[in-house]
Amino acid sequence: MPNSYKDLLQGNMKWVENTNKFNPDFFKNLATGQSPKFLWIGCSDSRVPATEITNMLPGSIFVQRNIANMVVHTDSNLLSCVYYSVKALKVKHIIVCGHYGCGGVTAAMSNKNHGFLDNWLLHIKDVYRLHSKELDSIKDEPQRLNRFIELNIIEQVKNVAKISFIQEEWENSEFPYIHGWVYDLGDGLLKDLKVSVNSAEQLSKVYQYAPNNHSAGANQ
Repeated sequence: MPNSYKDLLQGNMKWVENTNKFNPDFFKNLATGQSPKFLWIGCSDSRVPATEITNMLPGSIFVQRNIANMVVHTDSNLLSCVYYSVKALKVKHIIVCGHYGCGGVTAAMSNKNHGFLDNWLLHIKDVYRLHSKELDSIKDEPQRLNRFIELNIIEQVKNVAKISFIQEEWENSEFPYIHGWVYDLGDGLLKDLKVSVNSAEQLSKVYQYAPNNHSAGANQ
């Protein structure tokens, strides 16, 4: 593990050297622009880097990360990232990826005081409240935590689908698809939670926005 910020700079030089050795045009091509097909909403945990665990190159995945991979509808940073990815980059798939052993979800499952962080953890605790009957029935605490992590991912997939401009995209296209995955730190494998949303009709009716009538103003 690196001990100094200088180790990061030296690592960068080695990475550039090795990349140029095997792909001399890599950086030249990368500098021309990006056209990723995927948006990754993941946890900030340093052990879950999107491109490395999917064996993808830089430029393949547009990434937004925060503690416990949350989709909070007042988070302007996240909303700006999602907006740019679907409106400008035209990504085809949005992946919400959490991971087993998530410290944020673990903290939210406890009654400990975590200072300022508690304000963020409230959003995760709300997920527990929604699924308290199922979660409280799991007596084994590690199993309950794993299920809580999975349910949190599933709820964040739904939260992406609730975004108004995501539903605007679905008025004219089947994309983007929104998926929920979980990463296992113990074996390095990704697990598809088999939740995939690409229509507002998959949400409760109260979250469905009426289609925009773009021609209404012109006819008045």
